[in-house]
Amino acid sequence: MKILIVDDDTICRWSLQTAIEKNGHQAIVAEDGAQAWKFYDKEPARLVISDWLMPELDGLALCRKIRARPETDYTYFIMLTIRSGSGNYREAIEAGVDDFLSKPLEREELTARLRVAERILSYTTQIKRLHSLLPICMYCKKIRDDKDYWHQIEEYIHTSTGTDFSHSICPACYEKHVRPQLETVRRKTPGQTK
Repeated sequence: MKILIVDDDTICRWSLQTAIEKNGHQAIVAEDGAQAWKFYDKEPARLVISDWLMPELDGLALCRKIRARPETDYTYFIMLTIRSGSGNYREAIEAGVDDFLSKPLEREELTARLRVAERILSYTTQIKRLHSLLPICMYCKKIRDDKDYWHQIEEYIHTSTGTDFSHSICPACYEKHVRPQLETVRRKTPGQTK
């Protein structure tokens, strides 16, 4: 997994990078939140480990920017900090932080947090796949919604996306369904010429 490390402390960055790579992951290293955002904006990482206090763009502001991108797959965000106190943690959680690591870094704790992050990211991927499946009747092609109500496919798609439909007949269906009916009508209608 690709992990974005963000810290203005050189020793902390090196320590995190070494530990992450020993756990079999790829580390992308940023010296501050502004640089991290440039990396993330170009190619989002699924996991970010960021220091809280940094110049230009701190960890909370970086987390808020990441959460403001709903089109991106979920990113697990771990805040690395020496801060404590329930008020600080509440503020971070409200900003979208998923987990915390204390400084100085303990490698065993980091390994455990990485396993948790992998598990949660795996679940988010599975949930996304499930949400992309539409339960559709194989006979009438109606779609079931979350309230167990069956909708015509056009109605369901219009409600979900705002898309409108115009109906037509494809050439294959014309030949299979319409032409035989027209032929039957022509045969039954006296005086009809072809």
